[in-house]
Amino acid sequence: MTAPISRGHNPLRDPDDRRLNRIAGPSALVIFGVTGDLSRKKLMPAVYDLANRGLLPPGFALVGFARRDWEDQDFAQVVYEAVRAHARTEFREETWNQLLEGIRFVQGTFDDPDAFRRLRDTVEELDRVRGTMGNHAFYLSIPPKDFPTVARQLRESGLVDDTHDPARWRRVVIEKPFGHDLESARELNEALESTFAPDSIFRIDHYLGKETVQNILALRFANELYEPIWNRNYVDHVQITMAEDIGVGGRAGYYDGVGAARDVIQNHLLQLLALTAMEEPISLSADHLRAEKEKVLAAVTLPADLAASTARGQYAGGWQGGEEVRSFLSEEGMAPDSTTETYAAIKLEINTRRWADVPFYLRTGKRLGRRVTEIAVVFKRAPEHLFSRGSTPNLGQNALVIRVQPDEGVTLKFGSKVPGTGTHVRDVTMDFGYGHAFTEASPEAYERLILDVLLGDPPLFPRHEEVEESWRILDPVEDYWASLSGPLDQYAPGSWGPASADQMLARDGRTWRRP
Repeated sequence: MTAPISRGHNPLRDPDDRRLNRIAGPSALVIFGVTGDLSRKKLMPAVYDLANRGLLPPGFALVGFARRDWEDQDFAQVVYEAVRAHARTEFREETWNQLLEGIRFVQGTFDDPDAFRRLRDTVEELDRVRGTMGNHAFYLSIPPKDFPTVARQLRESGLVDDTHDPARWRRVVIEKPFGHDLESARELNEALESTFAPDSIFRIDHYLGKETVQNILALRFANELYEPIWNRNYVDHVQITMAEDIGVGGRAGYYDGVGAARDVIQNHLLQLLALTAMEEPISLSADHLRAEKEKVLAAVTLPADLAASTARGQYAGGWQGGEEVRSFLSEEGMAPDSTTETYAAIKLEINTRRWADVPFYLRTGKRLGRRVTEIAVVFKRAPEHLFSRGSTPNLGQNALVIRVQPDEGVTLKFGSKVPGTGTHVRDVTMDFGYGHAFTEASPEAYERLILDVLLGDPPLFPRHEEVEESWRILDPVEDYWASLSGPLDQYAPGSWGPASADQMLARDGRTWRRP
């Protein structure tokens, strides 16, 4: 666990971070499920990157909890290997040595009270020797079915109490899915609130930590250019897409019975919809941001005819990118008669003055043409009387496209005259890319989110009202699909989904964008 020492590094040299006071105070992060991919590839590297940027206190502590029969040094080696393989910032010996002093491991199972007593002894010892001062965040990187058990054990072991001592805090972090329907989401929230105060529960949607998603607020509200046209008078429709070019792979067992809509639309895409459609908040505080998002989600309605306004399918086998790939139904561990969708598209409407009669089309899928997440605000067509007699029989539609990943940025599509003696108009684009406009690399989403947890800064975390509104929207779609019988539509790998999705937009006289 050694590396060449880099001289002259000052982890606090970033003046912006110090000016904004975005440096965590004394604290410990306890990760349940440290043997999983999320911990190794995202959480541990993010902790190191925060330390490397000088945003964690010198006495920060990292505690792992799992069934493995490890000593502290075994867990430290796992963290070290994860950091070397996946950290975003340069490896520095002094940063690692500082982190190493606060790394501990507790072996146990979720149903073992003795293990949680050992965990309590461990964090209390860290309070003394590392100065973490009783400030503990518990990250549940575990299956949602285990959340209630862990919450109960934390309460009964005394790791979390109801004294509400203002001198210290205890917070819990959970990953999606937040339930599998409205009823289970409410049950999960009740189980967590039996141990933690509502404002101490942080529900992570890692998409909200992405720089481009946060830039939606700046794009809309820091520029006077867009506000006058960001409404039903000028916007024809909005398309929100999250496409993946991979299959379910080793997640087949988890994915079967969950599906694309529950996995992505209920959380990621509805959050993007809320940010796109919300009114300007009074401030960027958590309460004001959440209030405006909740208003939008509460105003979302489904069309009466779900057969015409939803589409779903499964990827077939075939060739993609020069490689032969399996169909969804032949993936290892998949039931051959599964009716779980790998592609889902729905049409939504927002019952507000700003967005009345403007459809929002949401789609997500696996084994599609390319990996991309984007929001396309498509504007109404200009009157064609000036160009209809020329060589442009159909003018295009202007569009503002916010690219969330992988090439983060914004594209504006508009019509321009083709050079020559005629009057032919062709669509062209102006493009802004984060990688070209800024020299500083964007931090990983989990860096921002973990830091926000330690700071107690919750704007990027949906509260349970948002979660419940999202399930209220999706549950009728899931119930309708469950009522259908027969196999799902198949689509070719590398395509953009089943024909039924294209037909859904064609009924409205529209087509999907090809990112």
